[in-house]
Parts: sequence; structure tokens; C-alpha cells
Amino acid sequence: MRRFVLCVGLLLLAGATAQAADDNVDPSDEQAAPAEVDHGRLTIEAPALPRPVLEMLNTHARSLQLREPLDGERAERRTLRRVRREMTELLATEGWFSPSFDIVGNPPVLRIEPGERTHVSSVSIVFDGDLAGDGDERAARRAALRAGWRLAEGQPFRQADWSAAKQTLLEDLTARDYAAAVLGDSRAEVDPDSARVDLSVRFDSGPAFRFGDIEATGLALHDLDLVRRYSTIKPGDRYSTDAVLAFERALLSSPYFSSVQILADPDPARADATPVRVAVTEASSRRLSFGAGLSSNTGYRGEVGWSDNNLFKRSWLLNSAVRLEQLRQIAFADVMLPPHEDGYRDSFGVLAENADIQDLITRRVGAGIVRARVRGDIEIRHSLSLQREQREIDGLVQSTQQSLALNTSWTWRRVDDLFNPRDGWVLNAQIGGGVKGLLSDANFLRGYLKGQWFIPVGQRDQLILRGEVGLTGGVTEALPQDFLFRTGGSTTVRGYDYLELGVRQGSAIVGGRALGVASVEYVHWTSDTWGAAFFVDAGDAADTREDFKPAFGVGAGVRWRSPAGPIAFDLAYGERERQWRPHFSLAIAF
Repeated sequence: MRRFVLCVGLLLLAGATAQAADDNVDPSDEQAAPAEVDHGRLTIEAPALPRPVLEMLNTHARSLQLREPLDGERAERRTLRRVRREMTELLATEGWFSPSFDIVGNPPVLRIEPGERTHVSSVSIVFDGDLAGDGDERAARRAALRAGWRLAEGQPFRQADWSAAKQTLLEDLTARDYAAAVLGDSRAEVDPDSARVDLSVRFDSGPAFRFGDIEATGLALHDLDLVRRYSTIKPGDRYSTDAVLAFERALLSSPYFSSVQILADPDPARADATPVRVAVTEASSRRLSFGAGLSSNTGYRGEVGWSDNNLFKRSWLLNSAVRLEQLRQIAFADVMLPPHEDGYRDSFGVLAENADIQDLITRRVGAGIVRARVRGDIEIRHSLSLQREQREIDGLVQSTQQSLALNTSWTWRRVDDLFNPRDGWVLNAQIGGGVKGLLSDANFLRGYLKGQWFIPVGQRDQLILRGEVGLTGGVTEALPQDFLFRTGGSTTVRGYDYLELGVRQGSAIVGGRALGVASVEYVHWTSDTWGAAFFVDAGDAADTREDFKPAFGVGAGVRWRSPAGPIAFDLAYGERERQWRPHFSLAIAF
């Protein structure tokens, strides 16, 4: 019986030529190849080989002939001997270790009988280092790593799969706890007579690593404390690449840095407290921006913005803008402080707004403070806002309202893609209110709930369900419009003008104390980028349950998956007014 050993560097020939043909061939998809492929003066016959393997051999044979033309009998024999030798080596990388060849005819024909393909007979995976120690946790980790081995018993042997299986297990091992793990030894013992191969690998996990202090380079405007405030890593935490990547994403999503690279030192001598080295490139601190747009809700829009991420040289972030729309004009300035170590972010700001919507003119000024935190899929916001509003209807100043409101908002996001969701749901719940005499004109309590549910249908399509409910307790006339409800428009009840559904007062539509909206939408995606939507919306806002009468809208539209999210253009019919209206919006999940 013949038996030999293939070690780590087994038969990797022809660089890119072999690699291109070797990439992840699924044995289940292998089909018989044509019996003959003509290469001018050389023909290869191999009817028993699957197509991907024969294409690899053909490619290699063509490359040999390009380098060494078949000119003359001696050159022809030399080339054919080389073809046969290298075909043997290439077939071995695919699991055929006992091929036979026959060169006949003029022009020559290379006939290949590959023999029986070699399959994996056994797999032995051994661990050294800390992972080889006692304990249920280590035993469970070893079992999980062995269960994830990608070249199992009974599978055809391929050199590419053998290398990929070792690399994948090593990556899984180094991803958590064992940053310095290495492949110690690997053997593939092939028995060509029985077409069986016994695999054995040995990994040295090295010591278990824990994170140490954070070090940073590239800082000029900001300091190390700012970097640490974004850290998802604490000294003493067990090492994991997921934690490093989360830290990197947090820094990149901040307004302070344009590039970030984080490495944990894999030196086994420092495993108890491996330094976390952060290299950053700081973003420009000040930015002037201009914008323009068009919305079916508020018309044409122009905006000028100014931001500074190092206000007062304290890494405070200033965002300010003047936005002019046909129906509304806003000026605001918000200052966001760096995050606390517990993840909370504090901010404060001021706002001035003038709006003329549905013949209701409002002028308001306000100031507020916010504390927000994101924990997993949940965003929590606590806010305290003071605002004063002047309301005008039919050319007369009707009233002035003032409120100091405390509000809490929870948002749950569990979607497969934040900007282009196809599966999952988003839910927002709010509760807030004010007390008369405490800078408020009236006692009030407001609750609000909004949800979207994305349901995949088939390979591409989806069903989108949306709903909103809101209720405010208090005297309507004494409350700013922010704490009341109106609806209608591109993202609520389509088929109606923006905020057209509410309480009629004179010639204007004002907010009511109750809100209800529901929507069902089906999107058929004709490609990865374009789709068609069909929908039914219903909703109303009113002061009392008796006045609440849902208005219905039906229609269809076009969807485009842009880099910023699905852009929607809809044409909807409002049954209450019996009119068709166009709507367009950025249909991102809130």
C-alpha cells in the first residue's frame, strides 16, 4: 500500500491561474465537461472530470503553450511531459491522487483518467495553550470550534478547502480571548489506493488576553479623554475583535474623526493587560454647508448651516442652520457635549420658527435640554423644553401659549438594515406633560406611539404596516401646537395636503387632542434598485372621540433605493375630498 503526507504548502502552482479556477467550487454543482477541448495542436480528453476542474486544466495548458510553443518534435515532447507532470500536481489539489495519462495521435491528444476522488476519512483537531486547560467554559469553546470545522469527514478533499478550513478555525480562535493563537502543525495523510485522507491540525491558543489601557495617536484638536468616552472597551475586559470593531465604529460615527484604526497588541507577554492602540485622523473642526430641496409637504427649501466640533476648544459640537421653506422658516442652534462614560449624551439648544400651514400661522421660540443614550437596540431620550407660541387665524392674533414640558421617548430599532429595511420593526413611544403655574399655562399630559413593521415577501417584495396613535389630556386652547395632533401628507395619510386633517377653527386647521393613523403598503421590487408600491392609508386628528372620522387614501408609487434610503414618489386619491395628489419623500424608517 502506498501512503504519503501532504503538509501545509501542498502543491500551490501557477499563482493566479490556479487560484482563479480554485475559488470555492461547490462539489454538488460539478457537471461532466465536454469530452474534448481544442488548443490548436493539443487536445485534452477528460470526460470523467467535472467542468470547473477541467477548465482549470485547460487554462493551465493554454498558458504553457503560450510560454513554450509546440515548434519542433523535441519541443513538443518537452511541453507534453511538462503538461502531464503539472496536470498530476493540479489534480492532486482537487483530490485526485492516482490519475493516469495517455498521449496519442498527431496532433497530440492528452487523455486523462483521474481515478477515484479522495475523500476525508478522519479529522483530528488538537489544542494547546490556555484553551487546553480544564473547565466547562474551555471545553465548550473547544467543542464549538471543532463543530465549526469546514472540511468534515466524508467531504471531497480539496487543497483550497483544506487551507480555508484551517484559516477559518484560526480566525474564530483569535476573535475571542486568544489574540496570539497560531497554527502549530497540520498534516494531510493521503492513501491513494483507498482514496482516503486523514487530516490532523494542532493549534496553540497561547494565553487568554484581557484589554489594558487605551493609547491614541493623531490627536491635535481633541484629547485622549474624548477617545475614551466613545470606548466600548474597559480595562480588564476579555479580549474580542467584536469589541474592537464596535469601538472603531463608535469613533467613526462621531463628528470628530475622519479615519480610525484600532489594534490590540498581540504580545503574549502583555496578555493580562494588552494595550489598545488607536490611530485617528481628525475631521475638520468647522464646516459651512448649503442645501436645497423640494418636498410635497412644505414646498421648496433652501438651507445654510454652520457646524463646529470643537466649540470653546472643549470638543463641544455646534450644529446651527437657517432653513427657509415655502410653508415654514426655522433657525436653530444646538450644542452637543461629548458622551459620558456611562453612554449618555447631553445637549441644549434654541429655536425660532414661523409657519403658515393650513391657514394657521404660528410663531414660536423655544429652548431645551436633552439627555440621550443608546443601549443595544434602544434609544432613550429625556428632554425639558420651554416654548412660547403665538397663534394667528384669519389675520387676527388669537392667543399666546406657553409651556414647560418634560418628555421621555423610547425608540426600539430591530431591522436588518437601518437605511433600507426589508425585515424587522421600529417602535417609538413618548410620554410627557407640564404643570400649570410652573411656566405652563395649563396642566397637560401627552402620550404618543408609532410603529412600522417590515415583512419580507418572496425573494424581493415586502409588506409594510404602519400605525400611529396619540392622546393629549388638557385644554386645547392653552397648549402649543407641538403637544396637539394634525395629520395628512406624504408620510402619514396620503391623498391629503400636509397637516390637512385636524380640527377646523375658522378658516384654519388646528391640532386636536386625539390622533389615529394606519397604513398598509405592498412594495414589489423589480430590481435591487427600483420598485413599485401600492398602499391604503387611513387616519384623522380630532378633539373628541365623536369627531374622529378616519379619512382614507389609496394609491400607488415608485420606489428607488438611494444611498440615503428608499425615495418614494406616490400618487394618491383622497376619498374625503375626491382628489388625486402627488407625494414624494425619503421613506426611511424613523
